[in-house]
Amino acid sequence: MSFQAAITNLVLKATNDGAELVGETEVDQMSVSGWIEKAQAEASKLKELNETLTPKTYIATNYLTAADVALFGALYPVVAGLQTQEYYALPSITRYFDHIQSRPAVRSAADALQQFPVVTFQLENAPSVERKAAEPKQKKEKAPKQAAPEAAIPAADKGKKAEAAPPAAEGEKAQKKDKKEKQKKGENKEEGSSKPKKEKKPAAPAADEGEPKPSMIDLRVGHIVDSECSLSLIKHPDADGLYVEQIDVGEETPRTVVSGLVNYIPIEDMRDKMLITVCNLKPANMRGVKSFAMVLCATSKEGREGGIELIQPPEGAKPGDRVYFEGGDYEDATPLPQLNPKKKIFEAIQPGFITLDSKAAAWVNPATQGVHKIRTKDGVCYAPTLVGASLS
Repeated sequence: MSFQAAITNLVLKATNDGAELVGETEVDQMSVSGWIEKAQAEASKLKELNETLTPKTYIATNYLTAADVALFGALYPVVAGLQTQEYYALPSITRYFDHIQSRPAVRSAADALQQFPVVTFQLENAPSVERKAAEPKQKKEKAPKQAAPEAAIPAADKGKKAEAAPPAAEGEKAQKKDKKEKQKKGENKEEGSSKPKKEKKPAAPAADEGEPKPSMIDLRVGHIVDSECSLSLIKHPDADGLYVEQIDVGEETPRTVVSGLVNYIPIEDMRDKMLITVCNLKPANMRGVKSFAMVLCATSKEGREGGIELIQPPEGAKPGDRVYFEGGDYEDATPLPQLNPKKKIFEAIQPGFITLDSKAAAWVNPATQGVHKIRTKDGVCYAPTLVGASLS
């Protein structure tokens, strides 16, 4: 078994044993996923990692997560081979590693796999870590303002100076008076003006007003993130029928998506899969995990028992590619940022989704019976085998 596979097994075992290690919030989940991806690379940069860990108890959040399990696994062969003086020189890594290996979830998983035995450290004679206090910033002293020398003022003018200058208050009053008079003159000009006032333009109607259209739905090509040492695809910890996937839809970070496909599509057929996602549904909480998109699937005309398949993008499609409906009314339309759940736009459009005899995915307009294939710039999206299937 490769070292990478050993780390993956450790992460999966710790997670499957019931430890909620994925992350409690969306931000935490992204941080955990990011650290899992780079754990092995970071474990090779010991000095930098030692500095990173100095203020931390856990690497990705303020509690134990799968990121710590992955980083512990990645560090294991390095730390286990260090001599006493070498791990003395890395106090933060030593402290972190010793803490993580003793956590029940990690220890239980390591023992069950009969790998990653406990590493012992001789810390009794470890040198104390010196922490230099930051030097206090010195405030710059402002130079005192120099008064004009009296010698520069003629003696004869010293007494006249106060008399000649008008009081500041009187000058301000005069300025305010002039300003008011100018404003009054301006108002009188406007009253006598024959120019009509500009009318305000009416506000543009909301984009989701009127009849629901398929082009209001934001469909994109997605890709289930492929990484051995990652929680890119797991079974939901609290729901036997749900997968939790990390799907790349062309954004900076993958979206967490929950799909009820465990009983219909084996996990090995989900890994590294290209698919179509609905990206503008309102995020939904699925048994404690927030889902930020929906996977578009074809369901057999005989029902779920007849089979469910992932709708596939055409060859050459990339994550984030726009998916649209053929036809002049829809091809160039911009989807809504988010579908209003109260208006049930997706629910109104969905009954027209179908796979054709060619297995191409399409929407049939119920009013005109016009067929609008679902496609990207590279070609038509399709179901692998199902004909006459409904899409949802």
